[in-house]
Amino acid sequence: MLKFVRSTLVFAYLVATLIPIASLLLLVSLVKKGDFIYWRLGVPYLNGVIQAARIIGGVKYRVQGQEILEELAKTKQRVILCPKHQSTWETFFIPTIAPNPLSYVFKKELLWIPLFGWALYRLDMIYIDRSKRKEAWNKVAEQGQILMDQGNWVIMFPEGTRTVPGATPSYKTGASRLGVATDAVLVPIALTSGRCWRRASFALTPGTIDVAVGEPIACQGRTPDDLMQEVKDWVEAKMRELDPESYQAEA
Repeated sequence: MLKFVRSTLVFAYLVATLIPIASLLLLVSLVKKGDFIYWRLGVPYLNGVIQAARIIGGVKYRVQGQEILEELAKTKQRVILCPKHQSTWETFFIPTIAPNPLSYVFKKELLWIPLFGWALYRLDMIYIDRSKRKEAWNKVAEQGQILMDQGNWVIMFPEGTRTVPGATPSYKTGASRLGVATDAVLVPIALTSGRCWRRASFALTPGTIDVAVGEPIACQGRTPDDLMQEVKDWVEAKMRELDPESYQAEA
């Protein structure tokens, strides 16, 4: 019962704060560009939800390797983040620890969500039509390079969708293809958010989410398949260190 109450309060906070923040973002975006509203409105809102989940929902977190992101931010290197995807939590959390603005690649259907989708449209993001694969890839390649050259980092979830703890899904090569095309680096990120915030659910389970950032992987002279296999190998090996209970069936 207590878990239900906590989860309901966090969800209520998320929705209640989204309406004014998204409305303000839309208004401010008429006179200010993406970076301003990203840092002044977008990230503070996301951090507020993460802190509400921590304080009210009991969902804590700890991060390994944040210094890797800090060091990358000192360079002019194009960067593509490749995180594990288990829940909504990481989509809110990762911008709060990234020292550069992030440009998400996401399905265009999210733009139809009132206020939330409209606010996304006003930020420097890349929305694609998954039913038109060639057109979608061309858009990712073109806009991805432009945004990275402007100082943004691109974030793509290689699994393509949220997965349950313990699963080892296939990794798609969109991020590695973009990395090869733009001479970027890929940064693998492992995380255990599924232990506390399951996919397609707002029911929170108190606990600690571990996040581990891997060393950047240079794309120059590599193939997309080879690169993504290296990302997968690192992420999945780290997942078994961070959350061995979920992989006990493999033993």
